Amino acid sequence: MFTLKIHSVDFPRPLHCATAIADAPNLKPAELVSVAHLFRQLPSPDAPAVTIANVYARTTLLFVVAVPNYMPSDEFLAFCENHVSHFTDILFLRNEEMDDRYSVLIRLESQLAADAFYCSFQGKRFKPPDVEVCHIYFAQSVDYTESAEIASEPPPGYTELPSCPICIERLDPESSGIQSTYCNHSFDCSCALKWTYLSCPVCHLCHDKEERPACAVCGTLKNLWICLICGFVGCGRYEKGHASEHWSYRKHNFSLELEKQEIWDYAGDKYVHRLYQSKSGGKSGGTNLRCNSHKECATCACNEEEGLDNALLISKIEGILDEYNRLLTSQMDIQRQHYQMLLAEAKSERDRSIEKTVEKAIFSKTHDLESKLERHSEEKNAAKIRNEELMKQQELLQTKFKETEERETVLKNSKDEKISDLREQIRDMKVYIEAQQLLLKGSESGEIRGGTVLSVGGSTVASSSNPKRRAHTGRQRK
Repeated sequence: MFTLKIHSVDFPRPLHCATAIADAPNLKPAELVSVAHLFRQLPSPDAPAVTIANVYARTTLLFVVAVPNYMPSDEFLAFCENHVSHFTDILFLRNEEMDDRYSVLIRLESQLAADAFYCSFQGKRFKPPDVEVCHIYFAQSVDYTESAEIASEPPPGYTELPSCPICIERLDPESSGIQSTYCNHSFDCSCALKWTYLSCPVCHLCHDKEERPACAVCGTLKNLWICLICGFVGCGRYEKGHASEHWSYRKHNFSLELEKQEIWDYAGDKYVHRLYQSKSGGKSGGTNLRCNSHKECATCACNEEEGLDNALLISKIEGILDEYNRLLTSQMDIQRQHYQMLLAEAKSERDRSIEKTVEKAIFSKTHDLESKLERHSEEKNAAKIRNEELMKQQELLQTKFKETEERETVLKNSKDEKISDLREQIRDMKVYIEAQQLLLKGSESGEIRGGTVLSVGGSTVASSSNPKRRAHTGRQRK
């Protein structure tokens, strides 16, 4: 399914076409200066295939991608023959930056008329001597906007297609929606050059071999890809990946490899360029197949006599190639699933190995910590026991110290008493000696003759108060 977004800041201007007035008096052709963006729905199981047999993909609104500028609007209406009478609206879309072609948007009165127009003109040459063919799409909807950014942004689930018919023909039928063309031309031969699409940067770089393009970001000349939508030139993912960055930013899915002329679909992650069969060599090739002649394109079956036979041959070959591509895709999917399973197994094995290693490291660390804890616990218990022994010894020593101190105190007190007693004895001895001396002197002089000795109360009291002293004195006197 296809949808259109048209960027324009102008209003449609009516066109005066004699052919339209004669065949359809109520038809009012109009012209609009604008930029048309064509979007195709991305493949999915729910999205129906874009074929004439699919009812859901068909509408009464048809979009002709490119009409050569040498065919004015009157000639295009004459080209549509008697189908013009079934037109209800027709709008010619002209892009000022592309003066070599214009697009046409047609609405028909019924689905039957739209199907008849599609079957009659899809893939038909605009003029039999030339090779430009008519590419038609069923448009589900058309949105008009004055914002270029909104117009270039694809709706959810859609991708933008190139507006150049040569670039559209480069794409695989599943990507472009074009089932077949009358000419399996290479894009370096004279039949392709008749379009003279100097406004298409892709065709310009493909035809001009002397020009050496470079990456628009880093300037490298290797592995270059050009966007089929806007012509941005960027390096591939094996260089610095600026082409894929452009896709991530702009969502332009299709990019052409300039050296091999192969087209990559970023959304589908696969190649989508058309394949052709060489009748002479029987080998398949891409869109970079070369013509044998650069004159009028007779060798590539562009002449009128071989056109129908060649179209039939090409349709058969494309059917075989499509079947081969589907088979190859299915086998690649099987291989991808197989290797994804191997990667998942390797990842799970790696995770298990990491988990085992971590568990082993944790167990070893835990064991070491437990050993250290047991060792420290034993040291703690030994220190506790030693501390208890030391506490007991301290208590014992404190008891002995108290006993010794008490004993020393007793001895000191005893010594003090002995000293005091000795001092008293010495004093008594001194008194006794003095008394003896006095008596001796008195007896010699006769002074104490006839004297009487009287007892002194103080002495008696002193003697009775100190029995030890009395005892000692008594002992001494004896």
